[in-house]
Amino acid sequence: MTEALRIVVVAPDLAIQDPEDDHAVSQAERSRSLRIGLLENGFNLIATLPADVFLTERLAQLQPDLIVVDAESEARDALEHVVLATRDARRPIVMFTNDQDTSHVPDAVAAGVTAYIVAGLSSQRIRPILDVAMARFQHEERLRRELAEAKTELHQRKVIDRAKGLLMQRQNLSEQAAYDKLRRAAMDKGLKVVEVAQRMLDVADLLG
Repeated sequence: MTEALRIVVVAPDLAIQDPEDDHAVSQAERSRSLRIGLLENGFNLIATLPADVFLTERLAQLQPDLIVVDAESEARDALEHVVLATRDARRPIVMFTNDQDTSHVPDAVAAGVTAYIVAGLSSQRIRPILDVAMARFQHEERLRRELAEAKTELHQRKVIDRAKGLLMQRQNLSEQAAYDKLRRAAMDKGLKVVEVAQRMLDVADLLG
């Protein structure tokens, strides 16, 4: 259930230094509206953090499931902090902004932003936006895992093929006999075939 998600909002300070600054007042109001909208939709808002150099450490401590970035004119700077903070622990990132300059949206998506929403702060839109963002993130992570597994499998197959080729050349074995020898060695040592193959290649490289 999306309600159970632990959400952190990354946003500027709501404190208004100059009450006459209409822009600051407007930004504080929309930021406050976003947080109220999250709470009204039953989300678990665990913290609001500034986009600063301490963000990585704070996210590591809080372990949120999803990050909502609330930014306007400083959207690019805030995004850079969030992307750096989630580089080693990927999480879905949803960015809400009123910044009409969308020239950096492709860069934001490429950097890991799951959803980039311009002027979309109405309370009734928040839940479907986060639901879609979470589903998209999970889909992309599944594709990422499948790609990594495919690359690993291809690499392992190449290692085993090289080891088989070495046995075939040096011991005049057929391909099947070379593989059977690798498999028996793996069983005897309690290792995977690819591990035995890699050790054999390492020794062969060492001996020349």
